[in-house]
Amino acid sequence: MLMKLPFFKKKNSETKEESGLDMTPKHVAIIMDGNGRWAKNRGLPRIAGHKEGMDVVSDVVKVAVSFHIEILTLYAFSTENWKRPDTEVDYLLRLPKEFLHIYLPELMENNVRIETIGDLEVLPEHTKEAVYYAKEKTKNNDGLLLNFALNYGSRFEIMEAIRQIVTDIDTAKMDLDSLDEKTFTKYLYTKGQPDPDLLIRTSGEQRLSNFLLWQAAYSEFWFTDVLWPDFSAEIFKEALHDYQQRKRRYGGV
Repeated sequence: MLMKLPFFKKKNSETKEESGLDMTPKHVAIIMDGNGRWAKNRGLPRIAGHKEGMDVVSDVVKVAVSFHIEILTLYAFSTENWKRPDTEVDYLLRLPKEFLHIYLPELMENNVRIETIGDLEVLPEHTKEAVYYAKEKTKNNDGLLLNFALNYGSRFEIMEAIRQIVTDIDTAKMDLDSLDEKTFTKYLYTKGQPDPDLLIRTSGEQRLSNFLLWQAAYSEFWFTDVLWPDFSAEIFKEALHDYQQRKRRYGGV
C-alpha cells in the first residue's frame, strides 16, 4: 500500500516532517526506455511506441507536481540516438513539437517551467523553435522545473566542461588551485540545480547509458521491468514510496 502524501497544499497545522514532504525527492531523473519493444510486442512500428510514450510524460508530470517535486529530468534524446534509422530519428525530433502543441497549455496551468540540457544547436530548426518557444512561454513559472535532455550525452557534457575550464585557466579567468567539485558543477548543463535524488529506468535495463554520470554519483536507483508506454502514475508513486523508505548516508554511517 502506498503512503499517502498531500497534494498541492498542506494544512498550516502540519509540519514538513508530519506531511511526509521532507522524504520526497527534490529532483527525479528518468530514463524512459522500452518504447520500441512495446511497439514490437504489438506488431507496430517503433514510432508507435514513441507516440504512446509521449503521452505518459503528461501523467508523470502531474504526479511530480502533486508530490511537490522540484525538478523532473527526462532523457528524451541521447547523443547515441543519432545511430537509429533516419525515419525513427526524424520522428523522435518531431515529438517535442507535437508534445508541446498538445500539452503546453496544461503545463502552463500547472505552473511548470521547461528547460533543456544537451547540445541543441545541431537539432532541426522545427525542434529548436518548439523548444525555445516553450522555454520562453514558461520562463516565469516557478513550479516544477521540467528538464528535457535533448541531444544529451554525459561524457560529452563532461568533456565540454573540461575544455571550458582549460580555456578559462589559460585566459586567467580561473585559477587552477580554485578548481574543486563545486566549481566543476558550474560548467555542467545542470549548473545551479541539485543532483537527482532518485533515478528511475524502465524496461528492465539496469545501466545509466551515458545519462547524468557526474550528477548521479549519489542518486538512489529504481528499476522496473515495465516498458515506458506502460509506465503509469501509480507505478511512479510506487517508486516515490520506495525512495521514502531508503536511508541516504552519502558514505557515512
